Amino acid sequence: MSLPYGVDVTIPSVARMYDSLLGGRDNYPADRAACEELLKRVPSMRELALNNREFLRRVVHVLASEYGIRQFIDHGSGLPTQDNVHEIAQRVDPSSRVVYIDNDPIVRTIGGMLLARNENTAVLQADMRDTDAIFSSEPVAQLIDPSEPVAALFVSVLHCIPDRDGPAELVARVADRLPPGSMMVVCQLVSGSAQVRDFVSGFMDEQTRGHWGRVRERQDVAAFCAPLDVVEPGLVEVSAWRPRRDEVPAQLSWEWEEYGGVGFVRR
Repeated sequence: MSLPYGVDVTIPSVARMYDSLLGGRDNYPADRAACEELLKRVPSMRELALNNREFLRRVVHVLASEYGIRQFIDHGSGLPTQDNVHEIAQRVDPSSRVVYIDNDPIVRTIGGMLLARNENTAVLQADMRDTDAIFSSEPVAQLIDPSEPVAALFVSVLHCIPDRDGPAELVARVADRLPPGSMMVVCQLVSGSAQVRDFVSGFMDEQTRGHWGRVRERQDVAAFCAPLDVVEPGLVEVSAWRPRRDEVPAQLSWEWEEYGGVGFVRR
């Protein structure tokens, strides 16, 4: 695969780092080196990533099978891997439609190639903070019916948004655009340790050249979910959200965690 014009693979990408942690192949030495450095300080990172992916699988299945959601907008989707959102949702109903949003041009290139034969999916290269551009885009216009409920996903991406750009305001802005009966999934990296929060936030900001926000605290995620009526079991560490069975390695240390939940958009 030829790289999209202007992509500098010597600068780590959050999407490609996540791909590396999941055992994917669409990453580069700089991404792997950044992961290895982080693993020295937060050794649970790989297990956390695997548990987060399993949470995504569970939550999309529940949204589709129990709540009847047939439309999904996945903000900060990352690189395609096994069991993507459309694959999970379309196993429940083949007519399910998914728009993936990511600002990484490599995600757009690889995702576009893989999804070219699936008429109910699209990949949009866009900044997930640009709600107006996303909701006025051609993929959303073609695939998302504004008269039917939508699930908007913010799975492990809000920590990429600096406070100055208003992650809580972003969630509220998207919630305002969604039809009645819609739902949202919100989770991000949190830690009770100021040392962990400061180290990871500083390291990732430096490595990604400013494409990072910060590791936050549980109360921050609760504030993000203000527009939602959160469903059971509430806001939790994601491996505790309606667990099915032990499918991934247990997180053996708890210097940080992925924390969040699912809710109906409040009207």
